[in-house]
Amino acid sequence: MTIPKHDEIRIPALSLLSERGQLKLSEFEAPLAECFGLSQDEVHEEYESGNGKIFYDRISWALSYMNMAGLLNKPKRGIYKISPLGIEKLASPENLNNFIAAEVAKKQKNKPAKIITQLIINDESLTPQEELYASAKKIRESRYQEIIDTILSKTPREFEKLVVSLLQKMGYGGEIKHSGVVASYTNDRGIDGTIKEDVLGLGRIHIQAKRYSQLNSVGREEIQKFVGALAVAKSNKGVFITTSSFSQGAVTYAESLNGATTLILIDGQQLAEYIYDYGVGLQIEQTIEIKKLDSEFWDSMENNQVKSDIYQGS
Repeated sequence: MTIPKHDEIRIPALSLLSERGQLKLSEFEAPLAECFGLSQDEVHEEYESGNGKIFYDRISWALSYMNMAGLLNKPKRGIYKISPLGIEKLASPENLNNFIAAEVAKKQKNKPAKIITQLIINDESLTPQEELYASAKKIRESRYQEIIDTILSKTPREFEKLVVSLLQKMGYGGEIKHSGVVASYTNDRGIDGTIKEDVLGLGRIHIQAKRYSQLNSVGREEIQKFVGALAVAKSNKGVFITTSSFSQGAVTYAESLNGATTLILIDGQQLAEYIYDYGVGLQIEQTIEIKKLDSEFWDSMENNQVKSDIYQGS
């Protein structure tokens, strides 16, 4: 069973409120998970960003949209109750999502028509938060290709310097001054760079960097040569980095070393991701702040005791 979209959650959530009167947000999770037959892993699955549980977030947005459309009331902060309109619309649930889309669009009347149209289109699939994540992911993936294309436009020597800088940025070499060294062309002996892991240089990570076209791949023979170079250097730690990919034979060979030599393979995709994550040669283009209510602040205020479902102004 896949985790339901927020529009799929609406009718079961509204029905649940019709049966139970009023509920807190957290009280929807268990009965709705049972309704959709979700496993515990699915219930607790989080966004890739780590910003919360997917199912819980979609429940929250389902309730938010229904509240915006007038199908729910919130007699207290964090408490949901079905409204008379919600009871009426629950009698013909097949029209519920179209009604919500239309009502939400009305509330966006001050926004450009293009935004309203987009809201209605997206209303049946992703939550606004998921749309944001999806857009960020697309931008991120486009940057990956830009990174590789830019690397391929530079010299092999510059690529060697780049990967040494990247590993240092990732924390290898720690606070040691000049921990990263790019080997000279005349005497590299199959090793393009070295990272010193300690002040005395007793521990070293050796690097091989291949700036290949993405259409090519690094084969087993090149990996074997690098392992041989590590043996000559009396080292058992190596990182082989390429802008392309590794053949299955190369991957299988690296895995067969069984700890005698620790060899890490980093292909073009992983390389681009590391460069992006650690900000090597990148700058922040834009920062978007998304704020939520401070529970401690609002909960410290005295609640209105009016029993009516309709908000009473002060």
